[in-house]
Amino acid sequence: MDYQFLKVSEGAEGVVTLTLSSPATLNALNSTILAELELFVDSLDPDKVRVLVITGEGKAFVAGADISEMAHLSEPEGYEFGVRGSRVFKKIEDLPFPVIAAVNGFALGGGCELAMACDIRIASAKARFGQPEVGLGIIPGFSGTYRLAKLVGQGIAKELIYTGRMIDADEALQIGLVNRVVAPEELQGAVDALVASILKNAPIAVSFAKACINENYDLDVDESLALENRYFAKCFATADQKEGMDAFLHKRKAEFKCH
Repeated sequence: MDYQFLKVSEGAEGVVTLTLSSPATLNALNSTILAELELFVDSLDPDKVRVLVITGEGKAFVAGADISEMAHLSEPEGYEFGVRGSRVFKKIEDLPFPVIAAVNGFALGGGCELAMACDIRIASAKARFGQPEVGLGIIPGFSGTYRLAKLVGQGIAKELIYTGRMIDADEALQIGLVNRVVAPEELQGAVDALVASILKNAPIAVSFAKACINENYDLDVDESLALENRYFAKCFATADQKEGMDAFLHKRKAEFKCH
């Protein structure tokens, strides 16, 4: 499929890299890019993809939503714009395989929200994060108030959102917004190493683990443990479990199938 603002690269072993490609606008999210993102996510075949990496072209991951488009929206139009962004990011969060954000530069507003919809965030030392929406008379509209508080806690989330303050990669690491910070020239290598460490494991088990963690997000402890028990049991109906344990018992390398 041809996209105007997305570049898609399919690597070996089911690794797909998505690059947002509108460097002149710092990859700002407008209706067209959001529509293309949704088409892309909907087109992914979970039987063929094992890991998705999302990054940005140029000096930004995504520098926010397109202010020129939002400036003249009415309340109903603003609602629809927010719903679209939230829906696309929820689809990314719900993909049945790991999604890694390779944050190469600015991740502000909608860009920070996109990164938070991914499972793991690896940041270049040049990356910058923030939710500056209140300075524009709005609030984070693509699930930022929800995911930021979940990741870093309500107190820090409120401070960052109320002030609109931009933080560097080291502070993002300190508060738990990103998993790791590396030198800019090491970003691709760090992501590749992380992907390799995921690919060596049973794909169905990884998928079940992701589903369990995501679904546990808002459950109480009894519901959460019951959910984990169900997914744990489902693993024993898979060929991956048989292969993994047989390989362990016979001291050989496991050979997992894609699915």
